[in-house]
Amino acid sequence: MKLTTHLVSAPLHTPFVTALRTATHVESLLVEISDGELSGWGEAPQVWKVTGDSLAGSQACIEGPIATALDGLGPDDLTEALRRVQGAAVGNFGAKDAVDVALHDLAARRRGQPMHGFLGSTVDVVRTDMTLSVGDADTLAEAGKARVADGFDVLKIKVGTDATGDIERVRRVRDAIGPEPRLRLDANQGWTRREAVTVIRALEDAGCAIELVEQPVAAADLDGMAWVTDRVGTPILADESVYGVRDLVDVIRRGAADLVNVKLAKCGGLAPARTLLELAREHGLGAIVGCMMEGPVGVGAAAALVSAYPTTTVNDLDAAWWLREPPVTGGIRYDGALIHLPSAPGLGVTGLRS
Repeated sequence: MKLTTHLVSAPLHTPFVTALRTATHVESLLVEISDGELSGWGEAPQVWKVTGDSLAGSQACIEGPIATALDGLGPDDLTEALRRVQGAAVGNFGAKDAVDVALHDLAARRRGQPMHGFLGSTVDVVRTDMTLSVGDADTLAEAGKARVADGFDVLKIKVGTDATGDIERVRRVRDAIGPEPRLRLDANQGWTRREAVTVIRALEDAGCAIELVEQPVAAADLDGMAWVTDRVGTPILADESVYGVRDLVDVIRRGAADLVNVKLAKCGGLAPARTLLELAREHGLGAIVGCMMEGPVGVGAAAALVSAYPTTTVNDLDAAWWLREPPVTGGIRYDGALIHLPSAPGLGVTGLRS
């Protein structure tokens, strides 16, 4: 098998603002694995603030230890190839994710099956939420109305930088969009445990009907997250606290959350993501599948996973919607909150956009 990497930068149709930065492009590393006739594709996003992965680091890992681990292996032994990828290096989840997905994509193409079919599903449409770009209360309220008009009925608001302001912004969005659309919050580790309880209870008392709150406290503070979970009625979703099986087991044992957010770039690909989803299901923990700021290759793989491994609520797979022009041709298609999976083999990607 031949392994090739491609650094790409794709413009957004609208700048995406977070508390940390304003993004105008999605930059990622695409991986192409060829058997001489067919190519499988994977994607490694740059996620400095979550996994610490950089594009240069992912490229070095893929072209170094992962390529060495796969050397001499043919395309027919997917199980062995995936085992070697996970054992090739410590960490480097984005690199492992990209190669894991590319190997799955190649295997699906060799069988002539779309990725979701290869994973065992016939469902070719999945739903996503939509994250609102950070802004003041007026800006968020208008953005919320616009996204509902675009067909999204589950909105996510970034919070965690100003507890008092968070309450007002969320209330304004709820007033603007009405009672029907679901609202979920993502604090990105931004609150203390007491701030989290204060804000969540205030929103509960105000009747804001929050579906869930994601990662209210620091990732390592599982005791703090359990403390919050015990004191509010709103479900708590663990994100940055869970990378792999050991993390999820800790969350389950401590009762630290009601749900877990599984991301391919956080756990290392489709194979480990399936393990996490199965473990959550066995222990009665809710689950969603999320994504980083990535394009249709990464989001397409996550959407195919959701098709084959149904989660307990609407997933968080909106990143590729923001792209003005994807870096590849083919793949998934958005229709409001619906993601249509391709019927073509694998991820349906036909190549790099020229």
